[in-house]
Amino acid sequence: MEIVEVLPIVAPILVIQIILMIVGLIAWTKTDETNGPKWMWLLIILFFSVIGPILFFIIGRRQQ
Repeated sequence: MEIVEVLPIVAPILVIQIILMIVGLIAWTKTDETNGPKWMWLLIILFFSVIGPILFFIIGRRQQ
């Protein structure tokens, strides 16, 4: 299987991953209080590429 055959499948997934990470980082910077240390959520967003931002939106942000 050549890279040209795989690119149409992988490219949208990479774009979604990058957008999700950027939105997660923007939300992280605007959030004052989180459930747990704020630096920990930064590491989770950065190192767990797809699931990290989703976890931050579900359990990381503290509800007012």
